[in-house]
Amino acid sequence: MKPFNITQLATLFAASSLICFSGQTLAQNLKRSGGAQAPVPTAETKAQPSILLTHRSSTYWEITLNNPPLNIIGPAEVLELASIIDQIEADPSVRVVLIDSAVPGYFVAHYDLLKPLEDSTGMKPGPTGMHPVPDLMVRLSRLKAVTIVSIRGRASGIGSELALAADMRFASREKAVLSQFEVGAGFVPGGGPMARLPRLVGRGRALEILLGADDFNGELAELYGYVNRALPDSELDSFVDALARRIDSFDQEAIAETKTLANLASSPPDAEMQQGWDAFITSVQRPAAQSRIKALIERGLQQPGDLERNLGSYTVKYQR
Repeated sequence: MKPFNITQLATLFAASSLICFSGQTLAQNLKRSGGAQAPVPTAETKAQPSILLTHRSSTYWEITLNNPPLNIIGPAEVLELASIIDQIEADPSVRVVLIDSAVPGYFVAHYDLLKPLEDSTGMKPGPTGMHPVPDLMVRLSRLKAVTIVSIRGRASGIGSELALAADMRFASREKAVLSQFEVGAGFVPGGGPMARLPRLVGRGRALEILLGADDFNGELAELYGYVNRALPDSELDSFVDALARRIDSFDQEAIAETKTLANLASSPPDAEMQQGWDAFITSVQRPAAQSRIKALIERGLQQPGDLERNLGSYTVKYQR
């Protein structure tokens, strides 16, 4: 199979990919007690779900990302998330969905760059007819339910893109880090930030985020409009939960109709989302991207450590 990186890196990839399957137990990673856990289908090779679904009530659901140590999202996790979207779409009573993380330090590090390329390109299209990654982002944004993301830790690459696809984003002022690092690694982002960021923060700031490929802390992300608000870390959970419960108390039809009209005014067309994914798949195979990814792997990409904590700094250390 053709891997994401050049053939001679295959052995390194195989060894590094084992990191994504930490043996922490479900109980160790649950942030909160209470709420019934709804089972989520997972890949046969995985010992436990990477995505947890909690029904806080019949109308208020929580999606918790739980793939330690870095909350990497790859093809298997995309399918888990798509399965949860299926459940939300099938239940007309759901008003609010909260998305957060159970992994300390990481909302989502980024897409899995160590899996063979065919694992991603060989996925069947989703219900929109697009590849499952842009399909997931579009379906998330179009849910009748209101989607709220709570960011504590790093949200890079597809983590940032998942947050951008949601209706609202709230960040820990002290602990959140957002970025679209991909250009710094030599390839194009694939989850739609070129389509969403200019509409959200304006063209100039969007290009700074995308082309600068640097880290944004919670405070700066709030200033740019990358997130709705950055709150003191001690207040983040209570604020987000209170907002979710407030919206959950309102009339469902009024919520859904208002969101639909807001989407008409602000959501990108599907073609822009699919084009971004196609550009990612093409660009990640180029020699320039191969060389930069190789250098990042040698320094610790997808391993717990300084590089993943400071990805924005390491992308500029590449030497031709």
